[in-house]
Amino acid sequence: MLKEIERRKSEIQTLCRRFGVRRLDLFGSAALDGGTPQMGDLDFLVDLGDLPPKEYAEAYFGLREALERPFTRPVDPVTAPGIRNPFFKQRLEQTRSMLYAA
Repeated sequence: MLKEIERRKSEIQTLCRRFGVRRLDLFGSAALDGGTPQMGDLDFLVDLGDLPPKEYAEAYFGLREALERPFTRPVDPVTAPGIRNPFFKQRLEQTRSMLYAA
C-alpha cells in the first residue's frame, strides 16, 4: 500500500466518521505494494449506506473533496451499485485493501 495512505490512515478514518462512511477500501495501483507516489488519482470503494439522496450526495462529494486536500491529487470514489463492468469489479476485488469499517 502506498506509504502516503498508511501515514494518513487515522486522518482518513476521522473523515469516514465525519461523513458517515460504513466502509472505505483503497483499490487499484495505490493499494498494491508496488504503488508509487507518482501515480495519478487514488481509487476508493466507498459504502455510504442508505442515506436519503441529498445527504448521500453531500457525504459523497464532501468525502471526495476532503480526501483530495491532504493527498493533493484527484480522488475517485466508487460505490458498489455503480460498478457494472465485471472486469473492473474483478480487478477491484483483487486489489482492494480496507482502510475503515464502522
